[in-house]
Amino acid sequence: MKTILNKRALRTLVASLSLSFATLAVAAPPHLVLISHAPDSDTWWNTIKNAIKQADEDWGTQTDYRNPPNGDLADMSRLVEQAAARNYDGVIVSIADFDVLKGAIAKVTAKKIPLVTINSGTEQQSAELGAIMHVGQPEYGAGKAAGEKAKADGVTSFLCVNHYATNPASFERCRGFADAIGVDYRRSTLDAGTDPVGIEAKVEAYLRNHPSTQGVLALGPDSATPTMKALEKMGLAGKTWFATFDFSTDIAKGIQNGEIKFAIDQQPYLQGYIPVAVLAIVNRDHTTDPVKIREALQASPKFQKRLETYGLAPSYGPRNIGSGPGFITKDNVDKVLKYAGQYR
Repeated sequence: MKTILNKRALRTLVASLSLSFATLAVAAPPHLVLISHAPDSDTWWNTIKNAIKQADEDWGTQTDYRNPPNGDLADMSRLVEQAAARNYDGVIVSIADFDVLKGAIAKVTAKKIPLVTINSGTEQQSAELGAIMHVGQPEYGAGKAAGEKAKADGVTSFLCVNHYATNPASFERCRGFADAIGVDYRRSTLDAGTDPVGIEAKVEAYLRNHPSTQGVLALGPDSATPTMKALEKMGLAGKTWFATFDFSTDIAKGIQNGEIKFAIDQQPYLQGYIPVAVLAIVNRDHTTDPVKIREALQASPKFQKRLETYGLAPSYGPRNIGSGPGFITKDNVDKVLKYAGQYR
């Protein structure tokens, strides 16, 4: 009798433990990873990192941030392969170079791990990679919209200062701008490198050799700040038409003092927050339908509060969600500046 009771007690204990472990498994938050192409030195991505943290708070997820320290795309590819091996509940990746990354990303989708692409790359590439959706700014369209503003101001020649020419998508910004004003972007694009001193010197040399250049387009803070210094040194600040992609405190000052016409705002916060929220919905609602995901996202009071607080406005398409372009000018720069480097 004693043996029977012990066996029964043991079976009861095992069943109880099994139930407890099952409960813990269900309660575990979705574990996600966002892999970017940005080197450690690129502070623009700090806004995306902050957005990830807030999305985790709002949606009950745990998201790792991974990037190649020096921006090497081969290293990024290995990070994607590692993510596939770790069997995350969802993977977010920037399409820095479709051809370099497609093999690694295929290992993610082969395991049926939900995938969202962000930032670089095109919506078509995102679909080819098997992503649920792409969250980012259409680069060609953003460049063209900026070029149309330049054309309205009478600009017919320009210099595109490209500080990350290793990313093929960066040239779409230059090409869109060039098409808008009617010139060949290849003759107007400068591979400026990433060293600020080198960028300043290259911009100055180009403008001295091409004195008829009417406009300058920088592709982000890393090239905008050295370009401003070059223009100031040459006495061209406020005289040469100048605009830039993205935002920083230096860029804000340039807009305020009239050295920069506007900043093309791709609202990076949305590129960090939305993909985390999307994958949280995928895991919670067991759906990959972009329409259902978008409806759940828009119905979230916490998400709507974030948009209101930071003055953000996503663009919802039938499949993808656009984070830009918007334009930061003297009219709205003060509100954006309040959150610059944190949430804008």
